[in-house]
Amino acid sequence: MNIQEYDILNAIFTTTNATQRSLADCSGHSLGIVNRSIKKLTSDGYLTTTMQPTDRAIALYKHSVPQNAIILAAGFGMRMVPINTETPKGLLEIHGEALIERIIRQLHEANIHNIYIVVGFMKEQYEYLIDEYDVTLIVNADYASKNNLHSLNLASEYLKNSYIIPCDIWCKDNPFHTHELYSWYMVSDTQTNESSVRVNRKMELTAISKTAIGNAMIGISYLSENDSSYIQQRLSSLDNDARYDGCFWEEALYNHNRMVIPARIIPGSNAVEINTYEQLRELDEHSNHLQSDILQIAADALNGNQEDICNITVLKKGMTNRSFLFDYQGIKHIMRIPGEGTDQLINRRNEAAVYQTIQDKHICDDIEYINPENGYKLTRFLDNARVCDPLSTEDITKCMNKLRSFHDLKLKVNHRFDLFGQIDFYETLWEGKASVYRDYQKTKAEVFALKNYIDKYAADEVLTHIDAVPDNFLFCTDSSGNEDIRLIDWEYAGMQDPHVDIAMFSIYAFYTREQIDQLIDIYFNGNCPDTTRIKIYCYVAVAGLLWSNWCEYKRNLGVDFGEYSLKQYRYAKEYSRLAKKECIDRNLL
Repeated sequence: MNIQEYDILNAIFTTTNATQRSLADCSGHSLGIVNRSIKKLTSDGYLTTTMQPTDRAIALYKHSVPQNAIILAAGFGMRMVPINTETPKGLLEIHGEALIERIIRQLHEANIHNIYIVVGFMKEQYEYLIDEYDVTLIVNADYASKNNLHSLNLASEYLKNSYIIPCDIWCKDNPFHTHELYSWYMVSDTQTNESSVRVNRKMELTAISKTAIGNAMIGISYLSENDSSYIQQRLSSLDNDARYDGCFWEEALYNHNRMVIPARIIPGSNAVEINTYEQLRELDEHSNHLQSDILQIAADALNGNQEDICNITVLKKGMTNRSFLFDYQGIKHIMRIPGEGTDQLINRRNEAAVYQTIQDKHICDDIEYINPENGYKLTRFLDNARVCDPLSTEDITKCMNKLRSFHDLKLKVNHRFDLFGQIDFYETLWEGKASVYRDYQKTKAEVFALKNYIDKYAADEVLTHIDAVPDNFLFCTDSSGNEDIRLIDWEYAGMQDPHVDIAMFSIYAFYTREQIDQLIDIYFNGNCPDTTRIKIYCYVAVAGLLWSNWCEYKRNLGVDFGEYSLKQYRYAKEYSRLAKKECIDRNLL
């Protein structure tokens, strides 16, 4: 039986006094397809000559009852800034009704009551659904580092005649039914360049290139019992492969660039995926969630109205913060929102004091608002800007010149960044947990053994950036082609040996010793004393342990930085050994 025949048989069961015309209207197929399908269904024993279902058809229909639904609601919903700082995406309200509650209600209308919801980010806000709707919550503890392929795999044991539903879909009409005769994946007739599939003439979903136009992917799917076992195996296999950590669950549907289940096409107006603040505003301009405190702060800082803020888009999530870009009166601005646990990591009063110190020095980006209590920061967006390429000698030369000229200003603030003290402090944030590194205590002892040498050869302390990494150097070009370099993100800045900034640049760029030496030579114009070079090696080791401890704290909050954290720990170990060896070779200990 092909899809058209399944559709016609289903329409016969759901249509009173069915005629070929009414079946065409109900199924969306042409009269020619309806006529051919009826003939085939009759010859195969599913219909009588009077178009009545036979016992064989009735048995098939009774067996084709959806058993449950799995709702995927674990992710950050990163594109929903600023709303996702207050509410998980599944609980956004459209016309006074939470998205996930609308989905549950529509499932109940189709007599589906076994509902599993995979939660992660702000999972506590979904807890009330257990009592309100008798749902089961499945917790994805790895929501920060893995995508919804992992979420669905956590619920894969329930895959059997199941609906799979993203929590951020608003459907005008109920997409669920009391009977489903075959598996399908829902797309709309809307064409978009954001899709990865296209429907062909056989109703198959075929993969397309990133630049091609395809059918908008709604994301709702139904898996019959016959297809579930294959998908379960695929989910398990892919979830155990780290290369797929960032993948959507749809990856499990592909076989040789084609989905193994057919398309179900709906009109584009029937379903809306709420991915952004703008999409929410378009669907319900009176939604309570549009009244964001963060947007009001931005509007007040610009002496304007929240309604005039538009074109909100999320920027790449940083290691410490979330940020979003928006337009106000034709000018782009960036609003920074502190990330998870940053209240423990950053002293926002100190940060505000740093910006006050450098505000007239043409060093950083243009600050329009900063709150020393919660860390919200508003800056004007720098057009035609790019970050430093750490593999470009020309770029790093310009960056080191900028850094040296900043250090030469010898600016002062009233707080200090204590490298060794911060290592201990981050360790206390682990709340009694041991380090994930089995030789941590040995490594820490070797790093701390460098302190005497550092103290002996430390330069006079000045305001130091501390986080002077390649991504924080912005190369800006104006309309006349003039280039300017701005150093951004001063959260950790404080009084310290300025040569710490050289070490920080190096370890973030994952430099080798040869590259670190080149960077040192550029900063010092080839005149770096051996004692200072060794001191910078010491700072590489200290900074490596510092950020490794920082990563361990963030990992405990569900935020994992993968290769970055491992490499920082390697810098701590390898450069503490190197610095010690260099000191011994030169009789400096």
